[in-house]
Amino acid sequence: MKQALFNLTKLELEKFITDLGQSKFRAKQITDWLNRGAPDFSVMKNLPESLRVQLDEIATTLPCEIAQKLESSDGQTTKFLLRLNDNELIESVLMRTSYGNSVCVSSQVGCAMGCKFCASTLLGLKRNLTVNEMLSQVLVAQWALRGDTGNSRPNGDPNNNDVSHLVVMGTGEPLQNMENLKGFLERVNSELNIGWRRITVSTCGIVPGINELTNWGKPINLAISLHAAVSSMRSELMPSNKMYDLTEVLDAAFQFSEKTGRQLMIEYILLGGKNDSEQNAKDLIDLLKGKNCMVNIIPWNTVSERDFVAPSGNAVHKFQDVLLKNGIHARIRRERGADIGSACGQLRIKNKE
Repeated sequence: MKQALFNLTKLELEKFITDLGQSKFRAKQITDWLNRGAPDFSVMKNLPESLRVQLDEIATTLPCEIAQKLESSDGQTTKFLLRLNDNELIESVLMRTSYGNSVCVSSQVGCAMGCKFCASTLLGLKRNLTVNEMLSQVLVAQWALRGDTGNSRPNGDPNNNDVSHLVVMGTGEPLQNMENLKGFLERVNSELNIGWRRITVSTCGIVPGINELTNWGKPINLAISLHAAVSSMRSELMPSNKMYDLTEVLDAAFQFSEKTGRQLMIEYILLGGKNDSEQNAKDLIDLLKGKNCMVNIIPWNTVSERDFVAPSGNAVHKFQDVLLKNGIHARIRRERGADIGSACGQLRIKNKE
């Protein structure tokens, strides 16, 4: 297996380079490229060609490489299928929006949560991702935005394209990988200057993890994947509810909200004929009335292996109207990249044929 240079400490990289008979300053040059997300050594034009060829034979830059890149038809979303150094595959998504560029990051290879409407859990859980593997997903997107040199553009440049927002909503349950998650968030905040309030972590409701985030105290955004307001239905859709009941989950989540001052985000996927009725909306109101929260209404995106149907447009808007009329802040999420399988609930390890 080739050595991923991004995984090395400063001293380890210096030793790696000097062991090749090179001067120590070459390590600093390489580090500058790695921190930009350089995909390979060929782009490192300030290194001698002979060194670039040598490095290509024995090392890689990041602990992942692009196996496939898919662009949405509207040009606003890019999905990356990334191969890790152990040949496992993950996916991440770059979304270009009016408020900035956001990357949806995976936290695990696969997922153990077993949500019945989601593609990400179809292959089960393989392993947690490391801090560097999560950070590399952001750097891959950053390189794609900046172009072939990986250089940032001035703020006045209309093509200034840096990653400004993060959502840890890709494959996996982030709060089952807590130490790596926190390490990753610390680094994107300190090294990539992404503010805490521009970071969102989504969870099925792992209560000990929510409590740990509360104690950690960083003012990130917390999103709870709820999807049902009655415990029996939530257990049917989300096996995790049998371990952490929705009332316990919401109690912990609102404690986080109170400590950090951040509005809690409630994710609610609408499944046609299942949880999209007026009564379902009223059940949700009973749970959330008077709370500091916002509901993201997400029409279900088709997953061929799952036996659900998307709600009608009328049902989606009626559901929102019921919430709004009862004082619940609710918005319908605009899904991005459904044509390339990158919308909410669609991420899986699958090449586009």
